Order: sequence, then C-alpha cells, then structure tokens
Amino acid sequence: MTTEAPQTRTSRRPRTPPRAEAQEPAGPSQSSLAHIVVQDLRPATPHGYPAKAVVGEAVPVRVTIFKDGHDVLAARALLRKSGEVVDACTLTAAGNDEWSGTVTPAEMGSHELVVQAWTDRYATWAHRAAVKLAARQDVHNEIAEAVALLSEWWAPDGETPAEDPVAQALGALRDESVDDAGRINHALSAHVADALAGEKFATDLTIAPAAPLWVDRPAAAVGAWYELFPRSFGGLRWAAGQIPRLADLGFDILYLPPVHPIGHTFRKGRDNSLTPGPGDPGSPWAIGSEVGGHTALHPELGTFDDFDYLVRTAAGHGMEIALDYALNCTPDHPWVRDHPEWFHRRPDGSIAYAENPPKKYQDIYPINFWPRSEAARVALWDACKEIVDFWAARGIRIFRVDNPHTKPFAFWEWLLGSLRKEHPDLVFLAEAFTRPKVMARLAEVGFSQSYTYFTWRTVQYGPDGLRTYIEELARGPLADYMRPNFWPNTPDILSGPLRGGPPGAFALRLVLAATLAPSYGIYSGYELCENVPASPDNEEYLGSEKFELKDRDFSHAVLAPLLKALNEARRRHPAFRNLRGVRFHGSDNPNVMAYSKTSDDAGDVVLVVVSLSPDAVQEATLQIDTEALGRGAGGPLQVYDELSGESYTWGPSPYVRFDPNYRVAHILEVRKQV
Repeated sequence: MTTEAPQTRTSRRPRTPPRAEAQEPAGPSQSSLAHIVVQDLRPATPHGYPAKAVVGEAVPVRVTIFKDGHDVLAARALLRKSGEVVDACTLTAAGNDEWSGTVTPAEMGSHELVVQAWTDRYATWAHRAAVKLAARQDVHNEIAEAVALLSEWWAPDGETPAEDPVAQALGALRDESVDDAGRINHALSAHVADALAGEKFATDLTIAPAAPLWVDRPAAAVGAWYELFPRSFGGLRWAAGQIPRLADLGFDILYLPPVHPIGHTFRKGRDNSLTPGPGDPGSPWAIGSEVGGHTALHPELGTFDDFDYLVRTAAGHGMEIALDYALNCTPDHPWVRDHPEWFHRRPDGSIAYAENPPKKYQDIYPINFWPRSEAARVALWDACKEIVDFWAARGIRIFRVDNPHTKPFAFWEWLLGSLRKEHPDLVFLAEAFTRPKVMARLAEVGFSQSYTYFTWRTVQYGPDGLRTYIEELARGPLADYMRPNFWPNTPDILSGPLRGGPPGAFALRLVLAATLAPSYGIYSGYELCENVPASPDNEEYLGSEKFELKDRDFSHAVLAPLLKALNEARRRHPAFRNLRGVRFHGSDNPNVMAYSKTSDDAGDVVLVVVSLSPDAVQEATLQIDTEALGRGAGGPLQVYDELSGESYTWGPSPYVRFDPNYRVAHILEVRKQV
C-alpha cells in the first residue's frame, strides 16, 4: 500500500529546540551535572601549554567520549581563532570510546580546540527501531516516539513543503492506513538522518573546556639546515658566497654560530686549551668585548652592511638565515661592567664562570636569571628580549638557542610568549641534549623544535633503539608538542659510527636523518666525512672549529650528490614532511631497517630501506605491509628509486642487498597501480 503525500502548504522555519549550555559540575544539582564525559583530548600538553600545529597541516584530533547507557552519541571538533570558528570536523567513533577527526588551520597564531558531544536522539531511536523491526517485534511505541521526535523539528501547526524528508516521514508515521513497517521505514531513511544530524537537535549538548593550540609557519616543522662558521670563510660577505652551493644542494636554512664580538679575558686556544696563541680566534660562544655585546658584530666578520647582504643573498636563493641565541657573557661583556647584579657571585666576591666538570669555561660568565632585586630581574629579562627584537628587525626569523636547559623555564615561557605576540612567525630550535622530561618541558613552554637524541640512536631495536624512539616522537604524547630536528653531527658532537667511520657511516646516518624527520641538519664538513675525534672518550672533533679556523675544499665533498638527491626527494614528496605518517615494516636482518611515510591525504607514499652497517655488506628479506601503503593487500608494488633512478616491481617480501661502498639505501616512490 502506498502512502499519500501530505498536502503542499507554505513552508515554515523548523522549530529549533533549546540548546543546553556547557555543563560543568557545580554541586549535586541534577541540572548542573554533565551527561556526557569528554576527556583525554589530543593534541594537548601535560600541563596545559599550547599544543603545536603548522599552517596547512591536518591536525589529528583524538578524544575519549562516553556516557551511561546505550544511547548513540555524536561529536564534532571546532578550531577557533580569536573566538571565531575557522574549521570544524565531525568526529568519528572507533573502538574503546575513542573518537577522531582532523582540522586544518589556515593562519599562524593562537588557536583553541573545542569538542562538543551530544546524544544523537534520532540515531538512538533509529537503531532501536531497526533492531525491533528486523526481529518482527511490535513497533507501535517506536512509531509514537518518532512522531514526538520529528514533531519537535516541525511545529504541529506549521506549513511544511511536500518535498521535505522530515515532513514526508512525519506524514507517513501518522498515516494509520499503512502497515507499521511502511510507516517506520520512511523515518529510517538516510535523508531524514541527514536532516536531523548535528547538535541543533540536541538536548544535552556538552562542551569540553577549550584546549590551546599554537599554529606556526611551515619552517617551524620542516626544513634542511646547514651550519657553518662565517669566520672560516673570511667573514659574513664571503660566507654569502657559499649560499649558491648550499641552495643547489637543496638546503633551506643556513645556521650561523654567534656572530658577536669575542672576549679577550681567558680566551680559549686550540682544542679548548687555556693558553691561546696570538692568532687564536676564541670561541664564538664567549660573547662580549669592548666593541659590544649581543647586538654587535665581531669586527673581523664585517659590518652590518655585510650582514644585511648575507640575509638578502640567502633570501634570493630561497633560503633563510638562522642565528644563534646564546645567553653567555665573557668577562669583557658590557653587561658585566654595567650590570654586575645580573651574574652569580662566589663567596670571595668574584663572578662565577661556567663549569661542566671536568670542563671549565673561564671565558664565559653564566647569567643569574633570578637576581635578588625584582627590578634587576625585570631589566635583565627585558634586555634578553631586546636581543631577539634587534635581530628580528634585521630580518632574522629563526633562532637556534644555546643550552636552554640551563636557564629557567619561567624565563623561556615569558620570553617566547612575549616575542610571539609581536612576531608570530619566529622559530626557535632548542639545543638541549638533556634529560627527556627537561627536553619535553622546553618544548611545552614554547620551543618550536628540539635536537632530540637522534645522534645517539644507532641501533634499530631495544628500548633505546631508533625505531622505538621514532614511534615515541611520531605517535606518543610528545607528538603533540615536541618537533624533532635530527642532526647526525654538530660542532660539539662526533658520535657513534661517525667516529673514525668510513663514508658509508656518514651516508647511512644522513639518509636516516633526512628521511625520518621533517627537519634535519648537518654541520659543515659532514659532506667531507670529517671523522677524527678529540680522543677515544671525547665526542668532540680533534681540531674543533669552535676554537680555530677551518680551510675546507668542498670540491672533494663525496656526499654532495647524496645530499642533493635527498633534499630534492624531500621537496618532491609531501610524505617526508609528515612525521605522523611513518610506519615500520619487517626485516629478517636487524641491520636493515624499512619504513614508509605517507602524506596527510595518503596521496604520496615513500618507502625507505636503509642499512645500519657502515662497513659490511648486508642482505635482508623484508615483510612489507602493502595494505598500510594504501596499495592493496599483498599486491605488487611499482617503486621508483629516487637515488639510483631504477624502477622495480616488489611483492610483499622483496630481497635487498647493501654494500656501504656502493649503496646504503633505497628511497622508493611507491607508485599507484595502473
């Protein structure tokens, strides 16, 4: 039997049920108690600081939502900026009461995530009605409930258009000439479900407290860094002559150690000796002389015209300059003369120099960030901010921060927060090879990136293995706020297989750094495979550039072709910008590691297979999860090697062989099947 359509009448706006406001328990009153539990929202930080995101990046939202009973719930996430909703998504339920979705910020700056949850009254009714209907049980009560429910949406005396699915369903439900199944099926249609979806029909809307989110520009998460000492190239203007070479290799950021005047008192000699020779330049981190302090240039590096030329040259080649922010002062720094209260005093009245036993740094006076006078503290902190303001005015937007873990967290929270209010595009890299919780806290209070422990992760498995560490960074709680920047070496660190290692050691560590992390960097000389440590136990370089000039011949840079190929692959493949998209695959040889990376939209997939052995041939049979690559379970893979230009057809268990003198890795574009 067919159902007569209701008569066509003039339409009237649907009646919108009153919304429940955000419910926060305030006592035993029934009206004040939230019906729905919303908890464990991510991204988040442990102590309420803003989580981190990047403009244009899909931010995964995960949250736990549940309530008593068996009602069907619905939820959505709102991304707000300055109180306005700038993006939103419907959250999808998975197992164990976990819900997920993604939002994508379009602007830098302060945002907040808000989760709304409610009982989907229609879906709850529809589930119960469909189950009873399928079991051939009586549905008279369900029909009555549906009439009441749909009538809340359309006023009983309202005039409804015939084509409206809710109106049609309501008319069918009231038509007693039709059998129960026919009446109720109209109300179970997808069109009715769509019309009644959303929080507008909710009576128990629960709004969770907003979670802060800071949105950076892409350079805060993605980039290839290169560090060099301008003085080894003759100064700033001559260092600018290296930019075309570095741009051709595909680097995005040129990072300079401190360019400020270097003190004379207790100046260090070669290899950190206490007896400098007449021509020893001293450590760039020993800042301050009669010429000036942190807002001055070392005269031997050039003038501010030369500095500006360097910045312009970098910009002309699509690169940025990153400057070292090192809050160190020599005995000759103007602050020591003008503000002695900003420094630590020993019992004998002398100013304390830096120590890291057995090392002594007599050429550096650490700053006392908590002087006795509050006025002195305010003046000191303001002076530290003025340093960044000064260099930002000269075009610097990226700062590598020296030893941030030796300064108060409260200082960094204040400084980074204050600076970002005025310069939301600033990027800060924390040089903090320190305890995990300390490093995490620095990331929480506002640092954009961290060096992390990659330098010392040289094996695949185990609690300290590389694979475990990557999974922690990519999907653990740290993923919400600590971004890694992987450096195989620094001027301070020559570690692991690089110590006396062959070119294969440098190649494999480079591949790992460049393909695992969206941001990575190398210190000048890496491409030449400089490998001589200061001693069997000392991780620093023999003849450290921190204390002397280096004259290098980059025409013999054996790793230059690999560097260029890696950086070109990173730019071609969005998958390399997504740390969350990393997945590890099986290998029957622990010295061969296989992992894939996928872009946010899963349109780009790369597969990396790399040897972890710098001096021996390694063979392995892999176990590739082809379904995880989005290319079908067990099907053949068409792959293209970005390093060799070769193409292969791989099954789920391909064989690989690596000779460190010839090849240490495959970097494979996984192509779609035709």
